[in-house]
Amino acid sequence: MCQTFDDSLIPKIDKKPQEVPDAVSFARTRLGFEPDAKQTEVLESNAKRGILNCSRQWGKSTVTAAKAVHHAYTRPGCTVLVASPSERQSSEFLRKAAAMVRRLKIRPRGDGDNAVSLLFPNGSRIIGLPGTHETSRGFSASLILIDEASRVKDDVYDALRPMLAVENGDLWMMSTPAGQHGFFYETWAGNEDWFRMSVKATECPRIKPWFLEGERAGMVSSVFEQEYMCCFHGDGTEYFDRQLVLDAVDLSIPELHI
Repeated sequence: MCQTFDDSLIPKIDKKPQEVPDAVSFARTRLGFEPDAKQTEVLESNAKRGILNCSRQWGKSTVTAAKAVHHAYTRPGCTVLVASPSERQSSEFLRKAAAMVRRLKIRPRGDGDNAVSLLFPNGSRIIGLPGTHETSRGFSASLILIDEASRVKDDVYDALRPMLAVENGDLWMMSTPAGQHGFFYETWAGNEDWFRMSVKATECPRIKPWFLEGERAGMVSSVFEQEYMCCFHGDGTEYFDRQLVLDAVDLSIPELHI
């Protein structure tokens, strides 16, 4: 005798949009995160492309983790991808996101397929990727975040961008500088229409002036400027600083576009 299959046993994904506050109110009231003025700008932005060139310890990962959780919580069935130089760093990003998810009274759990992942009750996922292009393929995403982007390889970036095509997804990258090379530097120095933000350590309310003075005294100048002042320095092998060359070029002359 045939048995009737009971489809009520299959978990249903609620496709109805959740009624929640905007990203800033959501972060404050639901996630327990109080953004500063610059972080508020990041959360408020609806830009499709965003690049954050910011000091160490400004809170790049924290504010974009809040952005990722808000995105996943309010868009049922979506996929958010987080790329970084290594799986360990992607795991650290998701650990911050998981702490925020707990504030929503949701028990953090994986999606069952990806080692570094968070599954939401509405079917949305945040997935952390390793730092290799071979294992960063096969996804379609509505939001991609690239953490420590200046240290992510170009071939990973090239593998990630097509994953946004079907859903016309958003791409945000954040990092401190690491030389005048790679997609992070090229994007920052380029002319594409991106939301851009640079925050020096002297502009961060959580970093004390006396700490910075100690760092300035104890570090090579170029390293201090890179880690805390958002400066892109060459590696010492070039005859001229690349930014000086770019600044000297008149891009209104078509033949000189570089």
